[in-house]
Amino acid sequence: MAPKANADGRTRSSVQIFIVAGLCCFFYILGAWQRSGFGKGDSIALEITKNGADCSIIPSLTFDSHHAGEAGNIDESKPKVFEPCHHSYTDYTPCQDQKRAMTFPREDMNYRERHCPREEEKLHCLIPAPKGYVTPFPWPKSRDYVPYANAPYKSLTVEKAVQNWIQYEGNVFRFPGGGTQFPQGADKYIDQLAAVIPIKNGTVRTALDTGCGVASWGAYLLSRHVLAMSFAPRDSHEAQVQFALERGVPAVIGVLGTIRLPYPSRAFDMAHCSRCLIPWGINDGKYLKEVDRVLRPGGYWVLSGPPINWKNNYISWQRPKEDLEEEERQIEEAAKLLCWEKKSEKGETAIWQKRVDSDSCGDRQDASRANFCKADEADSVWYKKMEGCITPYPEVSSGELKPFPKRLYAVPPRISSGSVPGVSAEDYEEDNKKWKKHVNAYRRINKLIDTGRYRNIMDMNAGLGGFAAAIESPKLWVMNVVPTIAEKNTLGVVYERGLIGIYHDWCEGFSTYPRTYDLIHSHGVFSLYNGKCNWEDILLEMDRILRPEGAVIFRDEVDVLIKVKKIVGGMRWDTKMVDHEDGPLVPEKVLVVVKQYWVGNSTDTQ
Repeated sequence: MAPKANADGRTRSSVQIFIVAGLCCFFYILGAWQRSGFGKGDSIALEITKNGADCSIIPSLTFDSHHAGEAGNIDESKPKVFEPCHHSYTDYTPCQDQKRAMTFPREDMNYRERHCPREEEKLHCLIPAPKGYVTPFPWPKSRDYVPYANAPYKSLTVEKAVQNWIQYEGNVFRFPGGGTQFPQGADKYIDQLAAVIPIKNGTVRTALDTGCGVASWGAYLLSRHVLAMSFAPRDSHEAQVQFALERGVPAVIGVLGTIRLPYPSRAFDMAHCSRCLIPWGINDGKYLKEVDRVLRPGGYWVLSGPPINWKNNYISWQRPKEDLEEEERQIEEAAKLLCWEKKSEKGETAIWQKRVDSDSCGDRQDASRANFCKADEADSVWYKKMEGCITPYPEVSSGELKPFPKRLYAVPPRISSGSVPGVSAEDYEEDNKKWKKHVNAYRRINKLIDTGRYRNIMDMNAGLGGFAAAIESPKLWVMNVVPTIAEKNTLGVVYERGLIGIYHDWCEGFSTYPRTYDLIHSHGVFSLYNGKCNWEDILLEMDRILRPEGAVIFRDEVDVLIKVKKIVGGMRWDTKMVDHEDGPLVPEKVLVVVKQYWVGNSTDTQ
């Protein structure tokens, strides 16, 4: 019997050891979880918005020596306080300033292009919201209604009254969905296009609207799962891009002028001009060649309005028929040179399709006139002069795109063909996993992300578009920005996923109006621009484009975020630092910000 008793004792000892070890592991994991920020950051955005609390760095953040730099030495000095700008700067757009624009040549719309202030001309104050500013209506109501106080400009209600663009009703603007070429509504117009263009099946996902007005075409495409990038200049049609963004529709200030559009080659499934007043035929079709550069093989170009069907309309257009006939001839010749096939002409709307590859159009292009650009410069666009050359098809076929939404996570052709150096299909898959994890952490920190509270979202350093893909929803859209100084040019990949974006240098102002984004995501931006330009300028620009009570999520190294946190401490932003989702020992942290609500007044003098 003795051996059996000894065996029982050993069994009980083993069980006790197992229980003690299990409890130790449990409490260790629980402690790490509590320190990670998940348990403490769930309601940060909501609490900040409600209480306006002066949030400080969470005490559980670890600043041990394994972090780079002197992260443990927090600067306790008071931050520089940024005062409000004068109320006359309420709608200030630094790189499209009207006074500065008038000092540049009007030829080829040069004066409407980007002309940014010199260093000594930059503002170092906070752009105020107009008196009475309110949070825009949630989507889809925002498509049809914009609070008058947010963009108090009535000129378009008079100038475009008969075209059904916009109407002023009480304290709101109403957008009936009309346009110059579709006074009966954008939906009916899109139905006409869909009879020729495969809009319904996901083949067409990304679109470019040139000279977009108030972007009703793009607004009504959204219900058909087509994402349009709309642009228009800041000109006599006051606030048209501002109205588009207040409606919750993607848009930027831009123009076809002397420099290339800030988009990669082969980006859009469809391009559109509805009486956009762009002189397509001039300079041997230079502007059509630029559209061809950004149009995907097999993509469509829609021209609605003059000179289409000029024989029946030249009197109502009040233009000489000889001019319209010549304009049409120039467009047809340029389209033939580009090897576009005319698919339809009905009423005042014509549709062309770009051939899918060079083999299908070699015999149609006049070799003596077909001047081709350098193939390796197709995506070199930032302040690059628009040349009158044709962008060649890629030498290596990138493969076909899957219809949306399958293309959101399918390996993009640019990656599968090896066109993005240093990025493999495996890298792409890992990046997607990483951003799903990050976005899930953001959802725990800010429970408003999926509610529709944030409609217009910007990713300042988009990479492969993983953040936008992980957060994708009909309730929101993301402007994916690829910095011009980024190590890898990935914007083409972003577009091949069925997302939209733009090239930009964050040392300069962004091509948008103030208060146009609800949520800004900044991943590694300040590490990227360290030593390149003044961080204050970048943060003041972020403040300019962020709505009152909008949010910012910074993800960067802890020593970088501590410096950022000090600067924004003087910008009427409330902040909270949160650990990386993998725990406090990871040197990358998350800084969550909510911009306070405030408006300008006549006493602001800066």
